Parts: sequence; structure tokens; C-alpha cells
Amino acid sequence: MSIAKISPSEARRRVADGSAVLIDIREPMEHARESIPGALSKPLSTIDPANDFASHTSAPAVIFHCLTGKRTGDNEARLGNCSAPEVFLLEGGLNAWKSAGLPTQIDRSKPIDLQRQVQIAAGSLVLIGVALALTVSPAFIALSAFVGAGLTFAGISGWCGMAKLLGVMPWNKAAA
Repeated sequence: MSIAKISPSEARRRVADGSAVLIDIREPMEHARESIPGALSKPLSTIDPANDFASHTSAPAVIFHCLTGKRTGDNEARLGNCSAPEVFLLEGGLNAWKSAGLPTQIDRSKPIDLQRQVQIAAGSLVLIGVALALTVSPAFIALSAFVGAGLTFAGISGWCGMAKLLGVMPWNKAAA
């Protein structure tokens, strides 16, 4: 089943006239940091295809979006089974929405998403390992090798120890 794509400007028009509702399928941390005003947060990990989106809104259409359109595209069949009269995917996701000059709400007090935190931490550890190996002792190259091995394991297994560790850091805890 193929779901129709909808442009950011058409999506905005449909949301403004009440004929559609935007559903953000990104994780809560991503939605909290930056979102489209009025978009409902319903993480992909919690979507049940049998869920009746029609009971959550009076809008006849649901427009799913993520950051770039990749997650919605990869899960098109699953999202298409949702029980809304019409289902669309926002073409290009939040990035396309912003490129079209449409507004978003940004809360810089919220942490950046976990994937970016892992990229920053891993990249920093690799650079530190290389710098220490060049200036202090060649043995420090083991730090870069350890991080590289961890990233390779995470890619193969789907389990990332660094993400688990960063996820329990105080800045990633939800405020009570």
C-alpha cells in the first residue's frame, strides 16, 4: 500500500482549515526540542496500527511526519494501516517544513536527540584518542579503536552502550 505524500504548504493549509491533523512520529525528546506548532506527538514506537486516530481528532485526515521523511517512508505500510479516513506522509518531514519557511517551535532548554549526543561523544572520544596518541603515547590510539569497535557493534546488533549511558545522564531526565 502506498500512502500519498503531501507538500509542507498543502499540509499547513489542511491543518489550518481543520481538515487534517499532524502527527509527529519522532521520539519525545526530538519533539520536545523542535516541533511544528499544533503537531501531536505519537512516537513510532508507540503506534498501534489498530489505533483509531479518528477518535483522537475531528479532522478527516492524518499527516504523519518525522525529521526528513525517511522514518515515515520506511514505515509507510504500518502507518497506512492506521484507522483514519485519509493518511498522508509529509514530504521531506520537518526539514522540508522549515525549508518552505513554515514556523516551528524550538525549546533550546531541551536536550538534543540521543543520536546526535552519541555522535558528538563518539567523535570527541576518537579525536581525543588520536590527539593523545600523537602527543602523549601511541597507546592512546586504543581509545579510538574502542570507540570504533563500539560503534560497529551498535550498528550490527542495534544495541548501543553509549546511547544507554547517555540516556541516564541528568540532562536527559524528564523534569518532574
